[in-house]
Amino acid sequence: MAQDESQNHPSNHSSAPPSETPRVQAPARAEEGEAVPSAERPAAQPAKKAETDEAPAKPVPKGSSAKRLLLILLVVVVILGIGLYLFFHRNDVETDDAYTVGRKVAIAPHVNGYVSQLLIDDNQFVHKGDLMVTIDGRDYIASLHQAQASLQQAQADMVAYGLAVEVAQKNYPGQLVIAQGNLARARADLFKAETDYARQHRVMRAATSQQDIDYARAQLDSARGAVTMAQGQLTQAQPVVPNIKSADARLSQAQASLAAAKAAMEKAKLNVEWTAVRAPHDGWISQRTVEQGDFVQTGEEMFSIVEPEVWVVANYKETQITYMHAGQKVKISVDAYPDLRLEGHINSLQMGSGEAFSAFPPENATGNFVKTVQRIPVKILIDKGLDPKRPLALGLSVEPVVDLASGGQ
Repeated sequence: MAQDESQNHPSNHSSAPPSETPRVQAPARAEEGEAVPSAERPAAQPAKKAETDEAPAKPVPKGSSAKRLLLILLVVVVILGIGLYLFFHRNDVETDDAYTVGRKVAIAPHVNGYVSQLLIDDNQFVHKGDLMVTIDGRDYIASLHQAQASLQQAQADMVAYGLAVEVAQKNYPGQLVIAQGNLARARADLFKAETDYARQHRVMRAATSQQDIDYARAQLDSARGAVTMAQGQLTQAQPVVPNIKSADARLSQAQASLAAAKAAMEKAKLNVEWTAVRAPHDGWISQRTVEQGDFVQTGEEMFSIVEPEVWVVANYKETQITYMHAGQKVKISVDAYPDLRLEGHINSLQMGSGEAFSAFPPENATGNFVKTVQRIPVKILIDKGLDPKRPLALGLSVEPVVDLASGGQ
């Protein structure tokens, strides 16, 4: 009976599917009072091993080889791309030590005074000739009127001294002739007085009187005095040429006074014009420090005007400028506007590094020396690519790329 039960139960093990892990079933319970033989337990061991050997091996997935091939292809493409990039950009030299530079004009008044009108605001664009600031000019208008009166007086003096020269050219020679004539007449009168006086002494005492003798003596003294006076007048009239030159000198003095009056007049006009501060160039108002009502002085900076023209100064290392020269093409990218692409060319290279023009240049003749790579400022002019709606401010960071193979001078 125990053998019959052992023959019936093994058929259950053979019906298990091969892919599943075989399970060993325990033999059916014996009826009450029957013992299960111990020989039946190891019979399940060989069945488990057989079922394990019959399980098929897992196949290698086809996607893993495709992924490996795709990865190799991707690495090859990346290496090829890097090689092509380096090949096509082998002549490019770039730096990030570059900035936009332009002209900024400091605006200061020519005259002192209070600001009566302020017609500008911060960052406003102005055109050449636009009125920006008005200074109270009432004092300067009064000075202008005074200069006009001084000019008129100088012009009148000029006319008077001109006429005086013409008169002198005729009067002084005539006065000389008159003096010479007076001297001749005085000498004739003296001769007559001497003759009369001698005659009074040659005649007999009874034939003349003391009165006649005294009269002859008086006439002689008077004639002598007249001759002396005529000689003095002749001496005064003799320097005809110096007297005419003196008149000419007074005329020259009047001409100088007239010129000074004209200059004062022009200065007064300029002062009145300078009370209106106008824009010398097109540009944007920057760094404004003046307000309406402020008192400004001559030469005191009120604000600056930044002109629209902008260029780039790139500080290349000294090892990068070996083949750089004027005329080479440059591509420029702007950090503030990533989509803006500019094109330009090298204008010039500064004849000195930044340290050479610093306030305290290095002194390498003393102490320990540490070699540092110097940078040379390169001026780059922008040829095209600027957007009028997005003007470049001064000091923006840019990245220029110089094409060393682009030629130039």
